[in-house]
Amino acid sequence: MGALLTVLGIAVAGLLYALLLVKQVTAADSGTKKMQEIAAAVREGANAYLAAQFKKIGPLIIIITVLLFLTYTGSESAFRWGRSGAFLIGSIFSWLVGFVGMRLATIGNLKVATAAKRSYGEAMQLGYRTGTITGMLTDGLGLLGGTLIFLLFGDLAYEALLGFGFGGTLLALFMRVGGGIYTKAADVGADLVGKIEKDIPEDDPRNAATIADNVGDNVGDCAGMAADIFESYEVTIVAAMILGMSTFGHKGVIFPLLVRGIGVLGSIISTYTVKAGDKDTSDTALKSVHRGFWIGSVISVIGFFVLGFGYLHFTPEYFGVEKLAELKNLGYWAVDPMNLPWFANFGVEGLDLRPAITCLIGVFLAVGLNKVTSYYTHTSHAPVKSLTKACTTGHATNIIQGFAVGYESTVAMILVIAVAIFLSVLTYAGTPPLFIAYGVAMTGIGMLTLTGNTISMDVFGPVADNANGIGEMGYDKDEMEKEAPGSYKRARQILADLDAVGNTTKAETKGIAIGSAVIAAVSLFSSFIAIIAVGSEDKINLLTVSQYLEEAGKLTVANPVVFIGFLIGGAVPFLFSSMLIRAVGRAAYYIVQECRVQFRDKEIWAGTKKPDYGRVVDICTKTAQKELVGPGLLAIMTPMLVGFLLGPYALGGFLAGMILVGQLLAVFMANAGGAWDNAKKMIEDGIYGGKGSEAHKAAVTGDTVGDPLKDTAGPAINPLIKVMNMVSLLTLGMILNFGLVAPKSGSMVVGIIASVICVAAIAWAVWQSKRETGDFEVAE
Repeated sequence: MGALLTVLGIAVAGLLYALLLVKQVTAADSGTKKMQEIAAAVREGANAYLAAQFKKIGPLIIIITVLLFLTYTGSESAFRWGRSGAFLIGSIFSWLVGFVGMRLATIGNLKVATAAKRSYGEAMQLGYRTGTITGMLTDGLGLLGGTLIFLLFGDLAYEALLGFGFGGTLLALFMRVGGGIYTKAADVGADLVGKIEKDIPEDDPRNAATIADNVGDNVGDCAGMAADIFESYEVTIVAAMILGMSTFGHKGVIFPLLVRGIGVLGSIISTYTVKAGDKDTSDTALKSVHRGFWIGSVISVIGFFVLGFGYLHFTPEYFGVEKLAELKNLGYWAVDPMNLPWFANFGVEGLDLRPAITCLIGVFLAVGLNKVTSYYTHTSHAPVKSLTKACTTGHATNIIQGFAVGYESTVAMILVIAVAIFLSVLTYAGTPPLFIAYGVAMTGIGMLTLTGNTISMDVFGPVADNANGIGEMGYDKDEMEKEAPGSYKRARQILADLDAVGNTTKAETKGIAIGSAVIAAVSLFSSFIAIIAVGSEDKINLLTVSQYLEEAGKLTVANPVVFIGFLIGGAVPFLFSSMLIRAVGRAAYYIVQECRVQFRDKEIWAGTKKPDYGRVVDICTKTAQKELVGPGLLAIMTPMLVGFLLGPYALGGFLAGMILVGQLLAVFMANAGGAWDNAKKMIEDGIYGGKGSEAHKAAVTGDTVGDPLKDTAGPAINPLIKVMNMVSLLTLGMILNFGLVAPKSGSMVVGIIASVICVAAIAWAVWQSKRETGDFEVAE
């Protein structure tokens, strides 16, 4: 109890730290009236989008809460309430993380633009601390929710945590999908008309899509990413607690919560160290961000082992006679130093540091993913340089080279993840598969101890981007030069440098988000096998190693049904991505048409009349909400359909195929899009003819193609992977009882009805995504 109360205190401390930073950011100077008007327009657009989204998905959340209550197949009535109630709380927490993060970003961007007039250091610090608020809110609420649920339900908390994790996961999917469609429809529309057709710079106030583009940065990158990492945070803890009870007992369940507490403390300290001086540049500022990341990593690693030496002690009395006998029969006994490798206990009887060691592997995984993503997307490395060179020979060669870079990056990324999982396996070599699965789950927990830093780095990107836009549209050049000659150029350069840093940090965090999704999914896959073995979630604590081994052996591609599931699972990420990319194209069509109509107004083109920004914001909001439902239905209904029609083992194959292909596709899209984006920025900085050159036009085309890949479809695959895993876990009890393959209840009526509903929903979603772009009423 004392350990849990300590964790609870750390969670509260993280939230109080976020509150302290809120006060620091909001107290900063807000700039001129014109700058405030621009920032207010962005804020109003973002608020309108989230309000519309909440109205759209709020009723769905209530319906799912009721269904989770009614479809619970276990015998414990407390779990029926716990699972459905925790789902509702998880949904609210995930929405809160996204909403508050977005809200603070729309305040921080104005503060950063104002601070850039005075100094680089102040602007950098305000931007990063705005991101840190969202990071600490994600850390604090995630830890608070998990700890409170454990205090209420004890060692069986994983049942309620399944609901909590699913709530966070589903909201993250909707925020990623809706925000991604919004941000890239606005971005693509603004670029096509502004940069390519009219040859005007980004964030030019004459472009009617400019405000919508800035709003999109917030709803897509701030709200979406925060909710995405929040649910990874919860999903990994669900997997670790389910597997922890079956391996190390009570301590195996508590240890992940304690590790997360260490991560929150490390984030508080490390994020506060990120600062920049007045003479810093984008390179030195980026080093400061990376230094904060490393400081957080070191603090976490030290904390893992201090905690491990003090907590991970096991005795025969702790395991109990029956558990100990089973472990002995399998050649594993945690309290026998002779059966443990030297690094597990250093000869100390009863000590087993392997959970701490796998957390260390998770930190290395986060750093490795960060480095790989940076290599393929940063302007100082060969891949992006090869794209800028390809732009000199035209649009097609840039696209071709971008595909090559993206494909190659998937190999590097999957090797890093594979090595991390292999090291976790080696750490538990000679033990039953359940222990190995627990080690993989703890790798994910260790990786996500850096959540505070990861979210801070990500949200800093759109804050700096928006601040740059506010500077472009809101600075009064004549007034600034009158007060201090050269101040306008200096402030604009500061914002451009911060935007460059933000682009890099945002790209780097995408790799961590994808990696965390894969590790979480692999961990949940082991939990899936465990539930098949015992029949329902509430019996997980009765799972034996022999039961797990028996069921795991049946999940082989030599079984045609499993292989069919594997093929279907591998196809779903492609269908999901096609739905999202088609949605972006459809929404961008409306925006391009609207911008063209407004540019026909000679006063708008001359800059003497303000465009109707609200019109484009309204188009983005409505189209994003309209496109939201189909992909969500695909994510929820497909695993249910496979499970009810083909059985639990086919569903296991489905999950394996979906995890593999989803990860590869997400990495390809994120890195190809990031590389195209930075290739364009390199040319805009002056190489190969700079802005307006033929090379620049080719680079803009590449960036426009890459936008929906890196900011819509790619990031949305992360929550897709986890939603499908969570749906599979939550419906597995019903599939075992009522599925069309050997139902335990003996009746297939429920399974037939569920299958028909799933087929109808999926068919409607696909049909809806393929409809032709209709006429959208544009301004006259």
